[in-house]
Amino acid sequence: MAIVAVVDVMAGPGAGFLPLVSLGPAFAGLIGTWRRTVLTGAAALLLCVGLGMYDGLLMYDGLLQTRRGSTAMGSVVGVAGAVMRGRREAELASVRSIAEVAQRVLLRPVPRSTGPLQVAVSYTSAMAEARIGGDLYEVVASPYGTRVIIGDVQGKGLGAVETAAVVLGAFREAAHDARDLTDLGARLERSVARESDGERFVTAVLAEVSGRDEEVVLLNYGHPPPMLVRCDGTVDFPLPPAHALPLGLGLHGGKPPRPYRVGFAPGEQLLLYTDGVTEARDEAGTFYPLGERSALLGDPDAQAALEALRADVVRHVTGPLHDDAAMLLLRRRGPRDAGRRTAATEGTGGGGAHARAEAG
Repeated sequence: MAIVAVVDVMAGPGAGFLPLVSLGPAFAGLIGTWRRTVLTGAAALLLCVGLGMYDGLLMYDGLLQTRRGSTAMGSVVGVAGAVMRGRREAELASVRSIAEVAQRVLLRPVPRSTGPLQVAVSYTSAMAEARIGGDLYEVVASPYGTRVIIGDVQGKGLGAVETAAVVLGAFREAAHDARDLTDLGARLERSVARESDGERFVTAVLAEVSGRDEEVVLLNYGHPPPMLVRCDGTVDFPLPPAHALPLGLGLHGGKPPRPYRVGFAPGEQLLLYTDGVTEARDEAGTFYPLGERSALLGDPDAQAALEALRADVVRHVTGPLHDDAAMLLLRRRGPRDAGRRTAATEGTGGGGAHARAEAG
């Protein structure tokens, strides 16, 4: 409105810039509250009268009346738009709040330490408005060791979230008493097949780490292989012995996956992820080079290391991700970590019982 006033004064009465004053309340309705829009509309009317008198238009001149009317109508429209936008923003805030609660229920916080492992997790949903998606993960301490799942539901939206909830519920129940990963995977397969009726499937990797053996047992249902970072910085992507169908497609006659063992020594790291990470593309269409960025996981704190990797993925894309991206980092403690943990435990009262419980 200030620009219009200056231009109108400099151009003279015949230029006809006065009607543009009504743009002020119109734009105010797009960015401000309805109160601010009302004040802007009042200022626009005063400015319209002032400029009309400066341009030589009488107070009761028909042309001035028309321009005042257009400014008033612009103010009314701006106020109505501001009220409607405020209601939409309140509804969106309510939806996002509900989605955040659902996300916390669906993807509960994982333990930062379990058995011989440090654990870190990162989740970025492609649906930024709802902050919820179809990727899933969970970590369960069972009598057989620490059992982990990461998966990706085919499709998006609430249907994918429903399927993710089925898989996580079945995993949390079966992880405690399934005798091995084969049994655990079979129970997940039945749950997904029963609930989805073949309409959806889930790619997933199951992992089991015990404190007795320096290895990890993996079971892959058509999911990208995890990344294993050795102590010397070398990277490996251990592949399954044979390709297997995702969860939910077992009834189509494919062979079930076979578990396979991979060395997992103290100080090494195992990164499980969904294809939203490796298929993230930059402006040139280049996929994210996960294996080349393994050095980003060098921070002593596992969560900080994973956040550094997540930030690098976002920088690579230079914009919002096109797919959900979940990452779960398992870091096997070395002898030094165990020594520090024991010393810290002995320095507190009653620490012996806690140390025995953790070792168990």
